[in-house]
Amino acid sequence: MNDTLIKLQRVAEVEFTEIVEHTFALGSKLRITLTDTSYIDVWASQKIVGRFGFHWERRHLDESIYRYDNFPDTNWRDVATFPFHFHSGSQDNVVAAPFSSDLETSFREFLGFVAERIASR
Repeated sequence: MNDTLIKLQRVAEVEFTEIVEHTFALGSKLRITLTDTSYIDVWASQKIVGRFGFHWERRHLDESIYRYDNFPDTNWRDVATFPFHFHSGSQDNVVAAPFSSDLETSFREFLGFVAERIASR
């Protein structure tokens, strides 16, 4: 696991203890298992500085996924914050990024979003 993911792992384990069950390396990703049995996969490119993605997998609970990334997918070029975009609830429901473009800041914001959603269920 690269240094960036190790830093984000520490943020998850220290700052979001109310939702984080466990964190571990999963190949080139960080996997975060959550208290509601869902999980988040975190990816940060080792080749392209600033390229990242956070994927919250909930399909086994309610058929939803949430993903924030900055992969320049031309399908989403009309999104105001392109290449940053947010898959809100499904792969095809893509909206402007509601989170920062800074990796560490956006990671905290994304985990805050997750924490709010888990608390409201």
